[in-house]
Amino acid sequence: MAQAFYVTAQADREKTKPLISEGLDSVRAYQFEIQFSELPPALAANVPQDFILAAKQVSQVGMTVEDIEVNRVNDKVFYPGKASPEELTVTFDNLYNRSVSEALWKWFSTIYDPTTGKFHTEIAQGANNTFKCNATIVHLDSRGQPLYETRLLGVYPKSWKTAEFNYSTNEFHTIELGLRYDFMEHVGNNAAYGSALASTV
Repeated sequence: MAQAFYVTAQADREKTKPLISEGLDSVRAYQFEIQFSELPPALAANVPQDFILAAKQVSQVGMTVEDIEVNRVNDKVFYPGKASPEELTVTFDNLYNRSVSEALWKWFSTIYDPTTGKFHTEIAQGANNTFKCNATIVHLDSRGQPLYETRLLGVYPKSWKTAEFNYSTNEFHTIELGLRYDFMEHVGNNAAYGSALASTV
């Protein structure tokens, strides 16, 4: 039989504080950093720090498992199929003294240079001998300390575009970078790669 957990847990409020008043705090949507590692050598050494400072918005991150539909007589059942990572969009402030837009364009050009029509995956290869890098979205607590990490592996820029220019707005101008990645995981900030289920095995 189902139990009303919240109502039951809050029944004796005269003697104790309600659970929701002190036990249900949450990570804020604005408490984050996104960090890039193993970027192409064509980018300057200080670019990773510039990206951290300029990044102001990160779209939803996730993967979806496709369905395998199986039909038998009058029944329809489903099995998990291939997993597909979703495209990620990171919005950067177009900072004056950091040349962020130039660095983002240079990164995109290491994949495809529209001035020559060539793909430059060899130019983009870094220390790990691949044109793909890694990215980490760090979830921060109320003191600004790392709490969780969403790690993206095999990242490369898919699109680069400027925000709208408009005289009537009063906002910073931004650059949107579309990113593709191969794999992801969500773990504690000090966990090793591939350790999401290690404690249950």
